Amino acid sequence: MAMFKIALINELEKLYKKKKALAAVIFSLAVIILGQLAIWGVRSSFGIRGAGGGEFPILVLAVVIKTVLPLFVVLAAIDSFSGEFSHNIIRVTLLRPVSRFKIFTSKVVAAAIFILLNLLSIFLFSTVVGLLFNYHSLTIRGLADSFLAYMVSLLPLLVLVLGVIFLAHLLKSGIAVFFAAVLLFLASELLALFLPQYASLFITSHLGWYNLWLANTFPLVAVLRKLLVMLGYGIIFFVGSFYLFERKEF
Repeated sequence: MAMFKIALINELEKLYKKKKALAAVIFSLAVIILGQLAIWGVRSSFGIRGAGGGEFPILVLAVVIKTVLPLFVVLAAIDSFSGEFSHNIIRVTLLRPVSRFKIFTSKVVAAAIFILLNLLSIFLFSTVVGLLFNYHSLTIRGLADSFLAYMVSLLPLLVLVLGVIFLAHLLKSGIAVFFAAVLLFLASELLALFLPQYASLFITSHLGWYNLWLANTFPLVAVLRKLLVMLGYGIIFFVGSFYLFERKEF
């Protein structure tokens, strides 16, 4: 356990030094401010109410969950695997007295922490900005619902990262992994749009599963179905990636 903790700290330090987290926060903050200014402008010009202080974080999540967050978590996953493979940095890591399983798992856990911190920062910023522009509409229930939506979004984003990690073990170039991930993301979105009856089979369709948690009547069956599908994808990607990582010669 001590060696895993050291490996995890090492992976988090590498992510921190690459400034991906800071860039994601800055970009997300820009999106939040621009979004609230746009809502304020529409409300002032046309008298439309727009999103209130408690609703604004959900509106922000609906935008960043399909744009900013996937982009930065994909880049972080590529750096953690393809980047280290291509620059032979992984050889230095493997020289340490830590098993490959612990090294691999520490990278995955570091990616999960990276996602969680980004979700928390976006939630915090969007809540503060929403309150500054429309604090009258804030309710404890609205705040709790927003926080829940952000937290449950961790799972689909983590499954997405595991899929990218699997690609990183199949393709040699980080650029190839990035473009393959983008193409597969867009293809998944289009297929889910044109084949809604099979939408649950596409990973990107699960990015919006937080909406199920906000329903007036909790759809237990739908939530469990999506949960099992995501867990299935996650297990396949994790096991497949580790198998390739274990057999890979550096």
